[in-house]
Amino acid sequence: MKPGAALSWLFLDLNSYFASVEQQMNPALRGKPVAVVPMMTDYTCAIAASYEAKAYGIKTGTSIAEAKQLCPQLRCVLARHNHYVEYHHKIVDEFTRHTPLNKVWSVDEMSSHLPPNKRTPETVRALAIRLREGIWKNVGEAINCSIGIAPNSFLAKIATDMQKPNGLVILQPEDMHHRLFALDLMDLPGINTNMHERLRRAGVTTVEQLWHISPKHARLIWGSVSGERFWYNLHGYDIPDTSTNPGMIGHSRILDPELRVPEKARQVARRLILKAGTRLRRKSFYATRLHLSVRIADGPRWSGEMHMHPAQDNFTFLHALDEMWEIMRSEEHPAKIKKISVTLHGLRKPEELTLDLFHVETIQDKRQQSLSLLMDRINEKFGAETLRLGISPQTQAGYLGTKIAFSRVPDLAEFTE
Repeated sequence: MKPGAALSWLFLDLNSYFASVEQQMNPALRGKPVAVVPMMTDYTCAIAASYEAKAYGIKTGTSIAEAKQLCPQLRCVLARHNHYVEYHHKIVDEFTRHTPLNKVWSVDEMSSHLPPNKRTPETVRALAIRLREGIWKNVGEAINCSIGIAPNSFLAKIATDMQKPNGLVILQPEDMHHRLFALDLMDLPGINTNMHERLRRAGVTTVEQLWHISPKHARLIWGSVSGERFWYNLHGYDIPDTSTNPGMIGHSRILDPELRVPEKARQVARRLILKAGTRLRRKSFYATRLHLSVRIADGPRWSGEMHMHPAQDNFTFLHALDEMWEIMRSEEHPAKIKKISVTLHGLRKPEELTLDLFHVETIQDKRQQSLSLLMDRINEKFGAETLRLGISPQTQAGYLGTKIAFSRVPDLAEFTE
């Protein structure tokens, strides 16, 4: 195995993506400090900030009360995840006009394994400039990005963080280590606080020291083969990604203040599990466990899990959820509930199902499955909740449950399910 000798990868990182989309959709916000928020209250935090807001020290996770003290003229806008996904697809379309799309890492990150004829510094720089200008022209002039180019996708991602906004950084194989040595360890993807401490205990406190250890030493520090993979990625080797199958499907929601009383919170939980069930059926999975997590306002977090025979239908999921909800109410007696998460685990494809000796499929099971699929088809054709089970709570955002999560871009269909 040899380290990459060519500039084989291009990585695109959209700058302050949520805030940029808001500025694109509303020109009055351009050039202004903007914070994107999950709800319109000072008791929440920013989930994104424009570069104008970042200049005041506001970043993702800053409380809005503190942010308004740092910047009294801050403009808060309610997150609209459906628009961020729509713009994501526009950007993907523009990206593929210029270079093959290798992987979508998240809603604001994607990479390309460059064709052999586009791997010289001159050709790849010209490609990056055309791509950036194409986004401005065909997607939106307020949508900015940083582009990194390197021998592998790991280093190309690092390069995007070296110059923001609108950066273009090329890490040449022969001298890239000198530029890497100027970084802090926690500038490297995959090194969090815990790993930073683990490296410190091993006597590794700089990127240069990490560079000079052996692959086996890295494996020892990480405690797994992941350490060796990290070492080879850092040195420019092109290590293939390991593919994984989805292990769960779920939704969570921080509740609007008016939805925090237990009965309304239960309606939210039921709506979330119905959305998860629709996604499950659309992806042709069955679930064998349902997990409920509830964060009590000014109190503890309660969680519970129930095992089920392999199921896809709404009625099985609602029955399991209602049972766990009653257990939670009897154990915690909550006056207000702040957050709800529901997750379907133990996913199986139809061909992976085995007969359960203790469960005999009944006529009712078949009817519930058929009815759930019928509801999906009608709602897809005539609009979300044309057919629904129970009350559907209204939220400030206008939709419930669907939001962009780290490394997962929701399907557009999820916003209308």
